[in-house]
Formats: sequence, structure tokens, C-alpha cells
Amino acid sequence: MTNKKCICKNCSSSATVKFGKYQDTQIYWCKACQRKFKADDKLFNMRTPANYISSSLNMYYTGMSIGDISKLLKQEYDYQPSKHTVYNWINKYTDWAVNYFKDETPKIGDIWIADETAMDIDGRKVWFWDIIDTDTRYLLASRVSEVRTSHDAEMLMQTAYKRARKPPKQVLTDKLKAYLDGIELTFGGDTEHIQSGPFTSIDSTSMIERFHNTIKDRTKVMRGFRDMETLMKFMDGFLIFYNHFRPNEALGNKTPAEIANLDTNVNSWADICRLPVSKSQFLNDRAKPNIQRKRYKLPSKPPRKPKKTSYLIQAGIEIVRINPPKIGTKIPLEIRRQIGMTRRGF
Repeated sequence: MTNKKCICKNCSSSATVKFGKYQDTQIYWCKACQRKFKADDKLFNMRTPANYISSSLNMYYTGMSIGDISKLLKQEYDYQPSKHTVYNWINKYTDWAVNYFKDETPKIGDIWIADETAMDIDGRKVWFWDIIDTDTRYLLASRVSEVRTSHDAEMLMQTAYKRARKPPKQVLTDKLKAYLDGIELTFGGDTEHIQSGPFTSIDSTSMIERFHNTIKDRTKVMRGFRDMETLMKFMDGFLIFYNHFRPNEALGNKTPAEIANLDTNVNSWADICRLPVSKSQFLNDRAKPNIQRKRYKLPSKPPRKPKKTSYLIQAGIEIVRINPPKIGTKIPLEIRRQIGMTRRGF
């Protein structure tokens, strides 16, 4: 009989030994990262089970609101986190996913499609740019801007070129003039720029229009975004979800990442939640930043109001006050005795 080694939840190392128990739960010690961990389903530095968090992330990017996610967790698991807690889960593990997939290089085709669509931010219209590969349906890049200029188109092409690490042979766009200079400045004359539309039989841009419909189906329940930062963070997470976790019927129920021959070891939000955390990253996250707080000086008490002065003093005329003598009917003591006017007699 062989003893099965426990894998470290923090660094995925097998160099672990038992380190006692806590409330009937076995505790292990990792010799590689020098940290303790429990043999349960809890995530690193979290008290909530992993399936609660991964289900919340999947429900959020498939179209449910944060309030509905909290209510569903109450119905399914008798555990109702606050909306703020669910929002913190989404922000934390979305950043993990973006950081994990940021350096990947997909194997894509030579024909790309670029387009832009309007999004709502607190009643104000902004533009969401994206570019997709026709062979794998892999989203290469996205961008958010307030206007549609050649600089925005150029930045979109440069981000896509940095991800693919090769220029395309053809780029299909609509008839927006900003793409003319953006493609020319990024790829030069080696890339052919074709201006087309979604309803043409040849060189159609309907593929990226279908992706825009997918985005609109998700964002219409959100009733707009609060600011640009919120929209960009949501779109970064949605692109990870679309490329790696969402099966596509046009690709035989496979993800664009599988068609692009990328790493498929992480293919769900549950795998993102269980990514190992290095000790240096853990210490950096918990380190308190040395922020110099600005000291505010309390205002001093207001000065007392000056005493009212007469118009003569204001005019420079000095006023001398003279105390007059007291006038009264004081009778000498001897005369009062003669007439019998004393204190006892009076």
C-alpha cells in the first residue's frame, strides 16, 4: 500500500508532510514554499469554497447580475454573500486570468476582421474596438475610446500584432476612414486592406458582427457602465471567457483557444481560482504600501468681534469719562443721636 502525496495548494509542489490537525482537518507543511495549508476545498487565503466563487464568475459572464448571483447562491448552498463580496471575487480572479493569459501566442490565420460598436457609459456613448481572426474566431485585441480616429485604429492594430507576432495578409473592415491610416502605419504595404460590410457574399464582416451581438446580449442586463475603467475591466474578462472558456458551436463546441493550439490545462474559472500562488506574490499582496498621508491643519478659532465704538472715537475725537460725586442725604451721626434717629429707634 502506497501513501498518496498531497499536492501543495500554494505552489503545486509534492514535497509536503503532515503538520497536525485543526478541527479534524489535516494540515500539511510544504517544504518548497515554506507554508502551511489544509487538505480541503477552500481556496488559498479564502474561507469560501471554490465552487461558490467559480460558479459566480461563470454566471456573471454568461449574463446574470450580481444581485441574482447572490440570491442563487442562497437558494443552492444556503449561503448569501453581499453584492460587494461577489464583485470583489469577480475583480480578483478576472485580474488573475488576464495576468495568466497575457503572454500567450495563438496560432491564427492570415485574415483578420476589425470593427467597432457603440457602448453606453452612464448615458454617454463610447466606442468599443475589436479585431478577430477568421480561422479560429480568436479575439486578438480590443480597445475603448470616446472618438473614432486613426490613432485609435492604429493602437488596435498594434495590440493585435503584438499578440499574434505576425502581420496578416488581409484585414477586413467597414468603410470607416480611420482604418486606412491605422492599417498602413502598422503593417505597411504588405497587408491588403479590404473595405466591406456584413451583408456581402464575399469578404463579409458578419463574423465580428455576430460577436458584437454576443456582447450586447450580455451587457443589456447591466443597463450601462459607470465609467471607462469599469467597461475596460469587464471587456478584459469577457475576452478571456470568450477565447478560453466558452464553447463555440461554429467550431464544433470547442473554444477558440483550442483551435489556436493554446494551453488547455486552464479551461474554466475553477482552474483560474485554483492557480498556485507564489510566496513572493502573497507577501507583495499583503504588504502595506508606504503612503504618506497628508496632514490637515485644523482651522484656528475665529477672532472675537471687536467692541462697538462710537462715531466720535472713529473720527479721532477722544472722550474722557468723568465719574460724578454721589449725591445723597447723609446726616451726621451726632445730629441723629440728638434727634433720636438711631438704628434701634428708627
